[in-house]
Amino acid sequence: MGARAALRTKVQSPSATAAEAAGLRWLRVDGGPPVPVVHSADGGRLVMDQIPHGPPNLQAAVTFGRRLAVMHLAGADAFGSPPPGGRRQATIGMAAMVNEPAAEWPSWFASHRISPYARMAGIDVSEVCAHIDSLAGPAEPPSRLHGDLWGGNLVWGADGQVWLIDPAAHGGHRETDLAMLQLFGCPFLDHVLGAYREVAPLADGWEARVPLHQLFPLLVHAVLFGGGYRGQAEAAARAALRS
Repeated sequence: MGARAALRTKVQSPSATAAEAAGLRWLRVDGGPPVPVVHSADGGRLVMDQIPHGPPNLQAAVTFGRRLAVMHLAGADAFGSPPPGGRRQATIGMAAMVNEPAAEWPSWFASHRISPYARMAGIDVSEVCAHIDSLAGPAEPPSRLHGDLWGGNLVWGADGQVWLIDPAAHGGHRETDLAMLQLFGCPFLDHVLGAYREVAPLADGWEARVPLHQLFPLLVHAVLFGGGYRGQAEAAARAALRS
């Protein structure tokens, strides 16, 4: 028999525990990135595998890019749909986030991922919302998103794999996950994106749409932390309109 995996216990609110457990289970797909196994999610205690850390490396980055594409292609019921067993009233980091299913991405993104946080941050994104249909690029089906895919939610494992942790999982546009990955940095990012595109090519103009997709996490950070994130969010809104 092999050694038993070490466990990690995370204490949070019962609703956050239920949402995270549902997200972790939903993101485990054949051929996708590895995700810690959830052993229990009772009350406010989430018990899951502890992932030993290792150094970032090129091969792990390439494999991760391919597996991330597979996870996205596993799809979702709708834009904004929560994972099975997940919550409509969810969170991203320390901010509230509503998972409200919709058939079309542009209007959903404007009304549920840009406007609410812009109002709370006191930032005018009305022009972006008014032109969202033309800014959004070609229509795509809903993807299975991690939802909070910054570098801190990747674990470069001692086993040579890149693991996903701490999701804000929902159905969305796959470019949103990729834009967040670019926003806060990721080792070997060019190789991750290149490998991703080998499996799931991106629509023309995806690079120009990065600021549009980054607007959501920047507005969340502006609400939570203020400071320079307000200016970054305003700059992303201007850049999105120039795309």
